[in-house]
Amino acid sequence: MSKTAFLFPGQGAQYVGMAREFYEEYEESRRMFALASQAAGFSIEDICFTENEKINETQYTQPSLLTACCAILSAVKKEGIRADAAAGLSLGEYCALTAAGSFSFSDAVHTVCRRGVYMQTAVPEGEGCMCAVLSRKPLPVEEICAEINGVVSLANDNCPGQQVITGEKEAVREASERLLAAGAARVVPLKVSGPFHSPMLAGAGQKLADVLENVDIREPELLFVSNVTAEAVSGVQMLRRLLAQQVYSPVRWQQSMRYLIGAGVDTFIEIGPGKTLSNFMKKIDGSVKMYHIETPAELRAVQAELG
Repeated sequence: MSKTAFLFPGQGAQYVGMAREFYEEYEESRRMFALASQAAGFSIEDICFTENEKINETQYTQPSLLTACCAILSAVKKEGIRADAAAGLSLGEYCALTAAGSFSFSDAVHTVCRRGVYMQTAVPEGEGCMCAVLSRKPLPVEEICAEINGVVSLANDNCPGQQVITGEKEAVREASERLLAAGAARVVPLKVSGPFHSPMLAGAGQKLADVLENVDIREPELLFVSNVTAEAVSGVQMLRRLLAQQVYSPVRWQQSMRYLIGAGVDTFIEIGPGKTLSNFMKKIDGSVKMYHIETPAELRAVQAELG
């Protein structure tokens, strides 16, 4: 029997104008923006729809991208498209857990507002960085990072041929040189405000854990796969622990997708800005059905395709 999963992108997918067409066409989407602005304490509409620099500042990016994705999700649900499973890349986990009924939308916005602040302020500006490692063959990324003096580690295992490393600037630079010598095609610095998914953010994770203890989290109604374990998660306390750990742990995206495919999911729908996750899936397993919904036109096309 065919199974469907909703997938949600992470930080970096944001742009001014995201979800605007849904905001204009769907009352449900407008309601999500209103709830988000109330929970965040600032205008999410202004961040998403008017030219500004804040959209790329972590503390504003996170609630704004969450809102855009959930505004699109509300229209997707209104049109009758349902899923059996959900997963999200880093920040996208909060969209996935909202889709799965574990978080109320307002609680998700409030939580990622705090998460964004903690992540942005955890490490002094300029002390940490991230680089994408692009290769045509498998590389021992984690082993090479472990050999470096200083803090550098795997941040993301996105798909075959694309990993991300994170940590102290000098350690990341040295690891980059060794990875190039080991056969990496390119190592590309990322435009981020900190060494995300690094042990350097352990303090941010602890602060987030304290916030999560006071959030009403429920058992997921859909199969939910964690970035940290790349396996299905059940149990509210386990969810709390893994969401806090995720801030300073590697995102095992490739393994998470393989877990879902092994669980019988053969149809994936990426909901939100950009096609990053769709592109990853082409390299992970090109045999599954992969759809993308970023505009109402794409929603109608997916409706027609899925019947």
